[in-house]
Amino acid sequence: MAEKTISNEFTKGLWSENPIFRQLLGLCPTLAVTNAVVNGLAMGAATTFVLLFSSIVISSIKKLIPNQVRIASFIVVIATFVTVADRFLAAFFPDISKALGPYVPLIVVNCIILGRQEAFSSKNPVFRSIIDALGMGIGFTISLLILSSIREILGNGTFFGIPLTGAWFKPWLIMILPPGAFFTLGLLMGIFKYLDKKRK
Repeated sequence: MAEKTISNEFTKGLWSENPIFRQLLGLCPTLAVTNAVVNGLAMGAATTFVLLFSSIVISSIKKLIPNQVRIASFIVVIATFVTVADRFLAAFFPDISKALGPYVPLIVVNCIILGRQEAFSSKNPVFRSIIDALGMGIGFTISLLILSSIREILGNGTFFGIPLTGAWFKPWLIMILPPGAFFTLGLLMGIFKYLDKKRK
């Protein structure tokens, strides 16, 4: 029973409580950076890193945080790991850091991160918080990869910058523009809803 519960904690972020397609959280970076797969992967990895380590710290010190300052304390912890992720990208992947622009620093106010700290990590032991954070982070990253793959292939005819189509293919410019992000997200959400209905 315990194993099943742990398994559910992980898989809920992949499907039943997927941050993007189910809870509609973190849509600002989702729509802004998914015009290329490498950007989606980098944003997903940075968010997962921040979510995981914030969850570990907050779950570890939850009893030491006074209730009156808990949100402010969560934000300080989150901001620390966001700074680490932002500086790491700037130092080792400057092109990706430039492409992501302000969206990595804005992870500080991402509803996924703060929401998991408030709803889960501050109420559960460290191990369960790690499982929850990994599930949510990987679910978020997979969602970004699906979205950015569709947009890059149709908008540029490439995948990770590698050409996939010949001269016959005319890229759909709209797919790498904001309307393409909304259209693709709406279509994927419809597919998710349909598949969920079929499962039930």
